[in-house]
Amino acid sequence: MSIIRHKHFFLSYSEEHEQAEWAAYYLTAQSQTQRHCYDRPYFRQDPLVDTESAHWRNYKDTGYDKGHLVPAADMRFSEEAYNETFFTSNVSPQNKAFNAGVWNRLEQKVRYWADKYSALFVVTGGILEDDLITIGEEEVSVPEYFFKIVVRVQNDSLVMIPFLIPNAESDAPLYTFATTIDTIEQITGINFNQKLVERIEEKIKKELSYKEWSFS
Repeated sequence: MSIIRHKHFFLSYSEEHEQAEWAAYYLTAQSQTQRHCYDRPYFRQDPLVDTESAHWRNYKDTGYDKGHLVPAADMRFSEEAYNETFFTSNVSPQNKAFNAGVWNRLEQKVRYWADKYSALFVVTGGILEDDLITIGEEEVSVPEYFFKIVVRVQNDSLVMIPFLIPNAESDAPLYTFATTIDTIEQITGINFNQKLVERIEEKIKKELSYKEWSFS
């Protein structure tokens, strides 16, 4: 895995699966007040990935969307930031109904939380494991599940809500996909506490705390 640091987000690229194992960024209420409309660019390979990120042609005629990990809609405060989200290192094969449905609902909820709580730290990725089906000549893995971890500060402590959602159509309420950080760490083998968050109290790490978040 190689850590790629763009100006507005960073990610860990998996050459084996030809996509990021996770991508992370900050989202603030202030950035959401500066939303602009930019022309949608073409997807292009990430110049910072030494092994070259997968080409967009791998997705052609597969029935899968090029699903953003860092949403383009979260980066409308800057054309540079918006365009960065169209590197192919920032996309993963997503079921069309999933991408346009439950995943889109979660992305909208994250923007709502950014407005409500002022600032968030967000980590997103597909569950990359052995024996996944693949698409394209470069054999881009198709995750069966996607995760999103949303972190905010409350009373000088960090509160997080992790989600684990099947890569399939669903009308279920978002809170039903809330899980624990331990579950995400066990499935992915990634220690997010160590890698991405400097300090998380043990009680926050262990508890299922979706009731701390507003879903209305």
